[in-house]
Amino acid sequence: MQRAYRTRMVLLALLLALPLLAAAFDFDDVSREAAALARAPYQPAAAAAADPRLAQLSYDDYRDIRFRPERAHWRDSGLFQLHFFPLGRGHGRPLRLYELQDGTAHALEVPASDFSVGSVAGGVQPLPGAAGWRLSYPLNRPGQPDEVVVFLGASYFRALGANQAYGLSARGLAVDTAGGQGEEFPAFTAFWFERPAAHSREMRFYALLDSPRIAGAYRFVVRPGTDTVLDVQARLFQRAPVTTLGIAPLTSMFLAGENQPVAHDYRPEVHDSDGLLVATGDGELIWRPLSNPAQAFVTSFATPALRGFGLLQRDRAFSSYEDLEANYHRRPSAWVEPVGDWGPGRVELLRYHTPDETHDNIAAYWVPQRLPPAGAPIDLAWRVHWTLGEPVETPLARVRQSRSGHGFIDAPLPQGKQLLHVDFAGPSLQALDAAAAVEAAVSANGNVRGLRAHAYPNAERGGWRVNLDFERIDARQPVELRLQLRLAGNVLSETWAYALAPE
Repeated sequence: MQRAYRTRMVLLALLLALPLLAAAFDFDDVSREAAALARAPYQPAAAAAADPRLAQLSYDDYRDIRFRPERAHWRDSGLFQLHFFPLGRGHGRPLRLYELQDGTAHALEVPASDFSVGSVAGGVQPLPGAAGWRLSYPLNRPGQPDEVVVFLGASYFRALGANQAYGLSARGLAVDTAGGQGEEFPAFTAFWFERPAAHSREMRFYALLDSPRIAGAYRFVVRPGTDTVLDVQARLFQRAPVTTLGIAPLTSMFLAGENQPVAHDYRPEVHDSDGLLVATGDGELIWRPLSNPAQAFVTSFATPALRGFGLLQRDRAFSSYEDLEANYHRRPSAWVEPVGDWGPGRVELLRYHTPDETHDNIAAYWVPQRLPPAGAPIDLAWRVHWTLGEPVETPLARVRQSRSGHGFIDAPLPQGKQLLHVDFAGPSLQALDAAAAVEAAVSANGNVRGLRAHAYPNAERGGWRVNLDFERIDARQPVELRLQLRLAGNVLSETWAYALAPE
């Protein structure tokens, strides 16, 4: 009897404890807040009352307001440290910030005294609160913290792996980036940070996203390393219809490259990324070189299933850039790997003109073919790899470079004539004899005639080179080209998919 009584008491105690355990803060708490936002009219976050000079700061002036490193959160408690960005310039709306301790959210205050002001900023006084934040971790040397993740502005974030330099960015969401009612920039308005254990090598946090047509809940897990990886879970709620919902968007810059050099610039190439790679569900790898078109240019790759996509910086030779300050050869590639089945859709690539390297002009994202009905949540998860290497292991040869133009000619080329040169290299070509009958399987859209392709070994670089020449029928219309290397019907290379924008 006593044993049965004690058993009942233990069970009762456990049952009474369950509500307390269930009350621990988690993704569902952020999701409920996002759902409530979506049911109400959109209310933009209020900007902080401030010295008007704060909003007028230049880029260098804003950088002169610095977070004091000795005020970093978790500075003496583990491997991770949390730093904050001041309000000012284009960042006037303070974030709501919380720290999670024992499953409970506590407001995280950032006083004005956490910032110092240098001589450049003109004597403006910082405000309490934060416009963004960054995470540091001993990425390259033990005991020496390095920046590993930054969240600043709308839903933008960037990350670094070992020996990498900041380049392209990711975003939480893209709304009508191409087409629709005009682009909308959702913003992360609140963050909840889980304090990592002393020796933890990963850090978790949650974010609330809001915009006129979308609200959303996000969960992130950051794992720094040679390749830094961010796991992302998102639950989105539509306030109003969206024409193009861009999932896992990436944003980059391409000013000049092998296929489009810039006159009077001593640097051969200037870009954060040189191509878009798409891995379809049926095993095809598609490489689309980037360019800097005269006007906005949108292309896409439809697929019933997706293994991944990313904006890559493939060229790692310093001699390709010759820039000791920008370090383009160390700027990471970002590879998006779906978690779970995203179903059919398309990877969309937007390119538009940039006059210099200070403006991003490239965007890539996944567009689902179907969205749930109004009121139903959109649940997706993905993983973003920040890497200096190739994100997909394959025996296929990869595109190493794409060049345009001609060498010596004894007469001017006819109007509309185009010459392109593509180098492939990789395991599938290494064992081939130079006399192997490698075929350049090439196709084009209806704006091309007289297309010819010639494949031959590249004794200097290894692999094979393909020369293509064709006539562009109408300069006002785009050109689409697709090229693979084959031998006896077997595919040897990824697909080179080149697109020329209208002139």
